[in-house]
Amino acid sequence: MSELELEVGLHVREGRRERPSAQEDVEYYVASQWRLMWWRFRRHRLAVVGGIVTIAFYLVVVFAEFLAPFSPEAYNGRYTYAPPQRLHLIDHTEDGIRIQPYVYDYKVEVDQVALRRTFSVDESAKHYLRFLAKAAPYELFGLIEMDVHLFGPVEEDAPMFLLGADRLGRDLLTHLIYGTRISMTIGLVGVALSLFLGILLGAISGYYGGSVDTLIQRVIEFVRSIPSVPLWLGLAAAVPLDWPPLRVYFMVTVILSLIGWTNLARAVRGRFLSLRTEDFVLAARLDGASQWRIIWRHMVPSFLSHIIASITLSIPFMIINETTLSFLGLGLRPPIISWGVLLQAAQNIRAVATAPWLLLPGGAVVTAVLALNFLGEGLRDAADPYG
Repeated sequence: MSELELEVGLHVREGRRERPSAQEDVEYYVASQWRLMWWRFRRHRLAVVGGIVTIAFYLVVVFAEFLAPFSPEAYNGRYTYAPPQRLHLIDHTEDGIRIQPYVYDYKVEVDQVALRRTFSVDESAKHYLRFLAKAAPYELFGLIEMDVHLFGPVEEDAPMFLLGADRLGRDLLTHLIYGTRISMTIGLVGVALSLFLGILLGAISGYYGGSVDTLIQRVIEFVRSIPSVPLWLGLAAAVPLDWPPLRVYFMVTVILSLIGWTNLARAVRGRFLSLRTEDFVLAARLDGASQWRIIWRHMVPSFLSHIIASITLSIPFMIINETTLSFLGLGLRPPIISWGVLLQAAQNIRAVATAPWLLLPGGAVVTAVLALNFLGEGLRDAADPYG
């Protein structure tokens, strides 16, 4: 049975809206909820593109060690602020043409006036790349010991900076890949906590009402009335400077969750106020269902589309907040690698003027946020295929 792109019984063919055939009509009305959601989702092309990009980001998160050509601790002081090298795929040699990626070497000179290194392309020397290259050892998934990377230079000490180097001579591509793991997963952890708090407190507020509703709403108004930046400053200042990076990472997720749950709680409360008088809620009460079963089994799934949209649209909010906190020096700090930590190097105007590639983590933030927003929009529409 082919998957038909049907929506409310109408099928679009060659720019004209036509009534579906009898077989298509039957397939539509007997299709499962998940199949209807898939038909609706794949019609949203931006959402499909956003989903592909999002999946690609999380594949980088899972296989960061394998994809990164070098260890994040590797550096070469001779190539500080080295510019990106152009990758060539076809090599013209005396023996003919062969397909093998390579980059040209650098000519390094010291500017006696500006007292800094200047780099130019040295076409007399080539450094070849190979796939599945052996380099710095690592543990894949924290369990499997490996030393194979997706690609790397044939010569271990050869300079290869496809996206340039930072002020310590570290490969920016490697750090960008490792930064994806922190920045994308901090959104998941933070959203999970915000989702739990938002649904729990919003459901209690809307279902029970009365003094409980008043108390929760006053707490929400108090949190929302505090400006974001001073709240971040106060909460981040409470994190001791001598804490290990992993504990700081956890505390930043908690801080972001304490800020981000109020909007969802307000929306859940409004939906519960309108749903608690519906017939299916009354039927569940008469059937002897407990209050918690009514909330989690009957009322929460009834606005699943809004919850899905809130999840996917909250992850970009968390990513931007983490980037902002780390950029200001209030969140994650080295040696943790995140997009926000990498953008700290862009605070120096002189460094950005001489090394504009340091702004590339900002492009990763923009790409991830747009992809997640498009995905959330498509999932919101798909979760309500009859709307």
